[in-house]
Amino acid sequence: MKLSTQKRLAASVMKCGQSRVWMDPEFEDEISLAITRDDIRRLVDEGAIQKKPIRGVSRGRARYQLSQKRKGQRTGPGRKKGKSTSKLSNKERWMMKIRPMRKELRKLRDAGKITPRVYRELYLKAKGNAFRNTAHLRTYISERRLSK
Repeated sequence: MKLSTQKRLAASVMKCGQSRVWMDPEFEDEISLAITRDDIRRLVDEGAIQKKPIRGVSRGRARYQLSQKRKGQRTGPGRKKGKSTSKLSNKERWMMKIRPMRKELRKLRDAGKITPRVYRELYLKAKGNAFRNTAHLRTYISERRLSK
């Protein structure tokens, strides 16, 4: 049975959208005879036509995402936008480069493989960005025969 007119009138009477209008299948014959707004109002009062509750947007996913962020997840380099320095700052990149080199130099000095004087010279070179990484530093030492 086509009840589109009744649905439209009911939506107008109840001040909601047509998708929120629910019509009781048991009262179908009665509803089909309702052609005026007064008829629709009467059916609404009887409960043959009802207004469905508003369906909102679920916050479940948002809450889960927030809990993950509070744990420190979802914050990797893939989440970051912008240039390379926004993903890993220049300072952090430098620290990741210089710390292993300084550790290597300390290890060589403490083991007695290089003199304190050579250590100081290489330390300052490393500070001046003369070496790419620890491997480069080791090849520099061996090529120049700076180790004892």
